[in-house]
Amino acid sequence: MALSASLHLRQSQSLVMTPQLMQSIQLLQMTSFELNQFIELEVEKNPLLELTSVHDDPWDLEPSLDQRGADADEPSGLRDTFEASTSGMLSDASTALDGDYENVFPDDDKPVAAGSPDLLEQWKSLPDSHRGAGAGDDYDINDFVAAPVSLRAFVDSQIPFILKGDIERIIGQRLLDLLDDTGYIALDLPAFAAQIGVPTKDVANVLTKLQQLDPSGIFARSLSECLAIQLKARNRLDPAMEKLVNHLDLLARRDFASLKKICGVDEEDLLDMLREIQQLDPKPGSAFQPSPSEAITPDVVVRAAPDGSWLVELNPDALPRVLVNQAYFARISRHTPRNSEDYSFLNDCLQTANWLTRSLDQRARTIMKVASEIVRQQDAFLTKGVAHLRPLNLKTIADAIKMHESTVSRVTSNKYIMTPRGLFELKYFFTVSIGSAGGGESHSAESVRHRIRSLIAQERAEAVLSDDDIVDHLKSEGIDLARRTVAKYREAMNIASSVQRRREKRAMAKASVA
Repeated sequence: MALSASLHLRQSQSLVMTPQLMQSIQLLQMTSFELNQFIELEVEKNPLLELTSVHDDPWDLEPSLDQRGADADEPSGLRDTFEASTSGMLSDASTALDGDYENVFPDDDKPVAAGSPDLLEQWKSLPDSHRGAGAGDDYDINDFVAAPVSLRAFVDSQIPFILKGDIERIIGQRLLDLLDDTGYIALDLPAFAAQIGVPTKDVANVLTKLQQLDPSGIFARSLSECLAIQLKARNRLDPAMEKLVNHLDLLARRDFASLKKICGVDEEDLLDMLREIQQLDPKPGSAFQPSPSEAITPDVVVRAAPDGSWLVELNPDALPRVLVNQAYFARISRHTPRNSEDYSFLNDCLQTANWLTRSLDQRARTIMKVASEIVRQQDAFLTKGVAHLRPLNLKTIADAIKMHESTVSRVTSNKYIMTPRGLFELKYFFTVSIGSAGGGESHSAESVRHRIRSLIAQERAEAVLSDDDIVDHLKSEGIDLARRTVAKYREAMNIASSVQRRREKRAMAKASVA
């Protein structure tokens, strides 16, 4: 058969991941903090985008002063407004302040008459604008609070008072560089001394002096040393206490019998020593470390409706309000040649801005769909508590709202919902199904863990429940669970075994009697 070239026309469908589609997917899985950061960067690059706060009125189309001066005949521009929330979330229009600002306090030049109100009362009687509070939203008491002092800065201010020589201060500064945020130091004395070229005994001497600084317990190389430093500062590091802090592994296992034998004390003395240990700070530097976590802003808010249903709303504080300034585009493009690079750049900015507003709108709608369906599925949890949390998976939600499971997974990642029962991540409501012992309705794994936690919290010292006992209790309530699964759930919740709990409860009971 002879080979020959030919042309064929074929029609097919395929999914193409365009850069904009990939960006839309990334927007969907961003947290509110990441989304605001992304939009701020886009606003810096795109002159047609404007980012407004929740308190601004997006429908206030009054042209600015520079626009009035540049084009007196320019009609009031229309802006494409992106409403990230529902239509009922528009704030009231803010009114501009007009007046003569030449003399803000007209009575300043007048003497205060006898018997007149004091200056504080006069200040309170002034309007908000004259008191410098504006509309009341710009005033923040935190602006007048001193910046928090870091641990290293606090320790550095004490070093000159305890280290006198230049060599000692240099060694102290090098050791300070190794101090972590909790107050501990990872140090190999011989290696560190060889690195800086000083004798090991000089480094040990400086380290001993640094361990006397506040907060007590810093510059420790282990938990035992940290507790020993604090006990020494309290003049309570006797031989028995020293043996106790050197055997913290036995204390963690609640092996009180071995501790009594090692320390050479009776049970009453051991309980007193344990109470002293509990008063110490295992991380003395943590008080100086500001919290690295950001305050979580819920993406969705759920409230009870008067008719007994649930109102699901997007949180306006977690959604950005982005505007496309069409008036600015029309004014600039009118004076820009069509075939120039400036016009091409401006047109690309307009397309990017319109795409961003549409993507944000689609993101908000998708979050609302997923959250509304989750609330519908977990109505019993909102009404009665975690014990009534239903088993739920991504496929159930995806089928209900006609979306793909991957989309639901992206929506529920790092998104939070505020409910009457607290703040939860959306993924919290997706739990494994556990079969019923009587063949009835399945149970949620989270509700089962809650039940195990409740059973252990109610046990007494003379009747501590083993894992087999917990299995029997759950089976009597219709929950079919294996003993190894109970042990796995218990360990995941950081709950000790029945032997350790029995020792601890007996020790606490004797301590309370004493």
